[in-house]
Amino acid sequence: MRKHSSIDRRRVILAGSALAAAAALPKAAAAQAGLAPAADLLTATRRFLDSLEAEKRKAATFAWDGPEWRGWNYFGNAGYIKPGLRLEQMSAVQKAAAWDLLATLFSPAGIEKTRNVMTLQDVLAASGNGAGQRSSKRFSFAVFGKPAETGAWGFRLEGHHLTQSFSVRNGQIVSVTPSSFSALPARITSGKHAGLMTLKDEEALARRLAADLAPKPKARQSDQPLYNIMSYAGRERANVQKVGLAAADMAAAQRDLLWQLVETYAVQHLVPALADAQKERVRSGDREAVHFAWYGPNQAEKAFGYRLIGDGFVIELGSVDAAAQHLHTVYHDLGNVLGRNGA
Repeated sequence: MRKHSSIDRRRVILAGSALAAAAALPKAAAAQAGLAPAADLLTATRRFLDSLEAEKRKAATFAWDGPEWRGWNYFGNAGYIKPGLRLEQMSAVQKAAAWDLLATLFSPAGIEKTRNVMTLQDVLAASGNGAGQRSSKRFSFAVFGKPAETGAWGFRLEGHHLTQSFSVRNGQIVSVTPSSFSALPARITSGKHAGLMTLKDEEALARRLAADLAPKPKARQSDQPLYNIMSYAGRERANVQKVGLAAADMAAAQRDLLWQLVETYAVQHLVPALADAQKERVRSGDREAVHFAWYGPNQAEKAFGYRLIGDGFVIELGSVDAAAQHLHTVYHDLGNVLGRNGA
């Protein structure tokens, strides 16, 4: 009897493995097929590069999957200068081509949020914070590899508090992360930009969800705020352990808030084809196993943070200052970090 039981157990294990492998096939096929055709992006990228003089083109282009591609970074550095060709270095025609390129990827809401992040650099400079270094034009457009119908290449827009990476493989956009729209100041209270809240939904939806989940202690991970994001360059998949409260333990209205928050990061800034694909992609794992974790107090203008972790994504927000005016965010597609197919 023991022998037959052992054989039966092995059969069950093998059968389970086969089922798991079969279940994984659609996901693998979807990843290989990509999120959306890259034809418009390819045309716009070529047009942008063709508008550049030789030296500017050299500044805007890098090897595919080299150190510049892997070393995405929207934090501060000397002069807030990131790899690529900056808007401040472009002619009017070249700037128009650059924004046309971005419009093949971003919805009007995404373009507006991008411009708002850029504007905040001018607001800071006018206040004396980084005067002479910060600028809404100090944001770099960079192309990695050779844009073509076949092979792999990428595009990135990056500057202080902004990084957006798009990977292409064989004519398909396969990845739209790392993605970050961050902000300082998160709330503008005076001047011509008074009332501007660049990350309004990222904060408001999360605070509503945290307040609604207050009776469920698992949602609150710490009395201390999350100071900064944990999943920076080279550690995109290093902090994927699910912590906090699972969607399975939330009420229907709470789960609706959770998915509104996820889609604020993963969907809303993209053009319709990419948005639809991303909505399907972030929901492709176990929806009940998505976890929400809150850090710090839930009071207006008090530092806080949160993490959303699903089978295929990580979203983080951290408050760099005590008044929650300096907010860093990041969204990662764990299955295709920087277009590297899980590598």
